[in-house]
Amino acid sequence: MTAAPEGPPWDPARYDRFEAERDRAALDLLVRLPAGFEPRTIHDLGCGTGRHAALLKRRWSEAQVHGLDRDLAMLDVCRARPEAVMWEQGDVSTWAPEGRVDLIFANASLHWAADHAALFPRLAGFLSEGGVLAVQMPIQSGTRHHQVVADVAADGPWAPRLSNLARAPRPMLAPEAYHDLLSPACGEIDLWSTTYLHVLHGADPILQWLMGAGLRPHLAALADDPDLSRGFLSRLRAALSDAFPARASGAVLLPFPRLFLVARRG
Repeated sequence: MTAAPEGPPWDPARYDRFEAERDRAALDLLVRLPAGFEPRTIHDLGCGTGRHAALLKRRWSEAQVHGLDRDLAMLDVCRARPEAVMWEQGDVSTWAPEGRVDLIFANASLHWAADHAALFPRLAGFLSEGGVLAVQMPIQSGTRHHQVVADVAADGPWAPRLSNLARAPRPMLAPEAYHDLLSPACGEIDLWSTTYLHVLHGADPILQWLMGAGLRPHLAALADDPDLSRGFLSRLRAALSDAFPARASGAVLLPFPRLFLVARRG
């Protein structure tokens, strides 16, 4: 979940506000692991608040499970969990295990990392024979809510501070590219995409969703000017409300596409 080498700290409570919606993709990834798979060494990269590393430990109680995250606040939450998981601070872009790994699990974390053309073959190279790389990444490019953020960021007194964010290249590749990157090492590759239609409730739910993750760099860039930050959020709130009107039930629907892959070495 948290993997960028630099950036503002995460707020675990804000991120977990939409725990059920964010967990859906992780659980869908887990059920696609190979039948009869019994990993002995597991690494959860970008483990966030540790829910999935803890789940992996409960599923495979005899396995050695590691949870890696860059953010200290997230790791504080992890270390309060009762499961015997080895929690580690680090960045997925430079992470290297001490030995071969049976399962590398990365849910909503690798999209923060750069240079996927180098990263994915490197991760596959850490797998044991028969080991599995299981990855889920949000597809941010072209989504309506991220386009609204980009449009608002580029039009206002905050635009000079946010211009680098608007121009930053997105690191994700075409789905076919991940197949080609992994196929030299992995004989079995399961690759698919899904668009979830999240049913959100409460005041400004899409803005609250974005503040838990995608807006962190924007808010950090404006943090020393509260008036500018409030103006940006006010404009963004209005734009998101226009783009995603509440339904008759009062709910707001958020289409959210995600890319999944399960690749097995050998």
